Amino acid sequence: MQNNYPQKPGINLMLKQAFYYWNKTLVFQLMFSIVYFGVFFTSVFFFASKYGIWDQQQELVEAFKMSTEAYVQKATELGQSENSRYFSYAFLGTMVFLYPLNLGLFKIFRKVDLNEKIEPGDLFAGYSGLNFFKYIGYALFWFLVYHMIFATVILPVIWIMVTVFVAPLMFFMDKRIFEAIALNFQALKMFFVEVLVCVMVAFLFKYMGFALLFIGGLFTFPFWNAIIYAMYKNIFSEKS
Repeated sequence: MQNNYPQKPGINLMLKQAFYYWNKTLVFQLMFSIVYFGVFFTSVFFFASKYGIWDQQQELVEAFKMSTEAYVQKATELGQSENSRYFSYAFLGTMVFLYPLNLGLFKIFRKVDLNEKIEPGDLFAGYSGLNFFKYIGYALFWFLVYHMIFATVILPVIWIMVTVFVAPLMFFMDKRIFEAIALNFQALKMFFVEVLVCVMVAFLFKYMGFALLFIGGLFTFPFWNAIIYAMYKNIFSEKS
């Protein structure tokens, strides 16, 4: 972590940098969203058809028309079915496969810092080489933990905060998963308020585009990565 700053990096500085990176790479933000949602919806629709999820939804609608109790009973029954489990596995696999796409934006932001030419292929940097398996391994671990604690409401927020820097630490500094989480926790203790405010802004801005205008969401959805990179850049030092 940075120890050569006369004072903590301010929230304003990190937010300004995040918007700068995002605005500077809008074309690649759009590319990110098109690829992400293209793969996501293609996969979801394919596996939903394959495992009869649309038919299950129709059964739920019919049960809801009867009574709330009938709906709950039918939802419980369908949720325990073999096809529902297979669809859940396919959904998880899709999310895990898409995760390395975020790392491509980190590479693009770094190229902005270095004033290097950005190429479309940079967006897929997370899929290059054997490190791809490290990234999807982490993504699988992250989503499994998130799924287990999702119902608690508060714990998912804590989990996001505790792991917000893991991806750039793995990508830029080649840290292992638990080593990166430990460094993330140390940074969180020192910059809790800054990280919390930036995460809240990132979450609101990320989905604001969909709320105001659907097409706008294609540009705002990847903003999360810009704010993570801006915080990482100000909090951590890659000097050995």
